[in-house]
Amino acid sequence: MLIELSVTEIIVLNVAAWAAIHLGLAWAFTQLAPERFHPDGFLARPRGWERAGRFYERVVAIRSWKHKLPDGASWFAGGVSKARLPGQSSEALYCFARETWRGELVHWLALLFLPVFCVWNPGWAMGVNAAYAVAANLPCILVQRYNRARIRRLFRDERQDTCLSVP
Repeated sequence: MLIELSVTEIIVLNVAAWAAIHLGLAWAFTQLAPERFHPDGFLARPRGWERAGRFYERVVAIRSWKHKLPDGASWFAGGVSKARLPGQSSEALYCFARETWRGELVHWLALLFLPVFCVWNPGWAMGVNAAYAVAANLPCILVQRYNRARIRRLFRDERQDTCLSVP
């Protein structure tokens, strides 16, 4: 901790910083061209252990709570809501998968900001911030991965396990 603050100042600064990080990243990513987000790239594509989304259904009961999460992208011009599929066409599903990757990246990047909080937080407050960072971002990451895995399942061809090479 480099800066000494009162507990009230720490709380206010933490709340303001997390709000700025979440909203700033969401806004910034809505300004980037959608073509920059490839949902079938190495990091984005679902892994075998995710079992086409079934892992999330069975282990974390994702279908029972995913609808309760906010969608920050829809708050900004250029952002796309991920609450509902935009259509059933291959192109619409591809665009939706791309948006889930964009959203997932925002939440991974938000987690990377946690070390910045060491500047003004004592150890106990870093623990609180770490818990908040995980609680605020991990569910969103899981939902984005789950949705993308389910879309991949829709595209799956019996002869190959690739799918999102549409447009």
